[in-house]
Amino acid sequence: MRRVFVGGTVVAPDGSASVADVLVDGDRIVDVGSGLDGEESVDVSGKHLLPGLFDSHIHVAFNHIDMWRHVQTPLSYSFYQAIGNLEATLRSGITTVRDAGGADLGMKHAVRDGLIAGPRMQISINMISQTGGHGDKTHPSGMHIGFRLFYPGSPPAIVDGPQEMRRKVRELIREGADVLKVATSGGVLSPRDEPTHAHFQMDELEMLVLEAAAADRWVMAHAQANTGIKNAIRAGIRSIEHGIYLDDEAIEMMLERGTWLVPTLRAPSGVKRAAEAGVRIPDEAIRKAEEVAEIHQESFRRAVDADVKIAMGTDSPVTPHGENLLELVEMQKGGMTPGEVLHAATASAAELMGVEAELGSIEPGKLADLVVVDGDPLDFTSLRERIEQVWKAGDRVA
Repeated sequence: MRRVFVGGTVVAPDGSASVADVLVDGDRIVDVGSGLDGEESVDVSGKHLLPGLFDSHIHVAFNHIDMWRHVQTPLSYSFYQAIGNLEATLRSGITTVRDAGGADLGMKHAVRDGLIAGPRMQISINMISQTGGHGDKTHPSGMHIGFRLFYPGSPPAIVDGPQEMRRKVRELIREGADVLKVATSGGVLSPRDEPTHAHFQMDELEMLVLEAAAADRWVMAHAQANTGIKNAIRAGIRSIEHGIYLDDEAIEMMLERGTWLVPTLRAPSGVKRAAEAGVRIPDEAIRKAEEVAEIHQESFRRAVDADVKIAMGTDSPVTPHGENLLELVEMQKGGMTPGEVLHAATASAAELMGVEAELGSIEPGKLADLVVVDGDPLDFTSLRERIEQVWKAGDRVA
């Protein structure tokens, strides 16, 4: 089926725009220009066409951060909740995501095979953590309570030492991981560490990157502590997630190595808003969220000023699924121009994930991921409400 989108304004990743038709044949864009013909016409006159958007740090398998609700929720229930999370993400114009923990191969294949609607996924399955680290959910009581039990296809990922790291990387890849995620620092929601604590030694991180590279995989690092950020960069990890305690040296290292930053700016305030709404969050987590919020914003501004490579990610459901595009507002507040923000959510994110030949812009030869927007596509405050159509690989999905 040759389908032509007629009369719209095509928006490039940098925010520049021009009126043009877009011709799609099957799942691919075959031409962008004027006077194009197809078997079917979609009138988008007066509308803007964005490339499909990305969320480079999301948890589609979970839809809240209330630990006690998770404890009392049957394991399989979360799989059904994921369907709604995927749909909400897709309706936000996000057609591709990098899941930072929780989604498994079955969820990815269910989307791929059309059983459920959702963005295409790269998955990490579970975050690798040291004992007592950000992924170790041993609470002061001694009980092990996380967002979900482990099960076949979603193994635990606590390791200590290079050899355990080697085995765990191979196990996660066996279970279908497209990318490996590691915690090189503590975090806000974990019970027994601080965002200022660095985790793992260099020999462990170097083993992780070595084993990932052997299987053509990259690594993403939950990295908030300054030393944890620098260790991740030294080890050759591709992206720093959160990056709360960046300093000039860390930024210079990122520039030298080409390391990406995925800032998730709304996450700390999301923890506070959830607590204010009645979610049962430990006092320690609320304290940490309050402590890092301003530092996080300042670190981001410094990274923007230095031209660090940045891709958009939300850490949803720390903030609710479906609110993903409000992260763009925070990125603009942090010093990025509207064009830079859009680039971070399209072409930059595609490059981070290694899919820039297929996605990230509206060009001949690329997959036909298109978002039809009424009004200004660079007014991010109301962008979600003005999305009228979402197309993924040539099919209308929202």
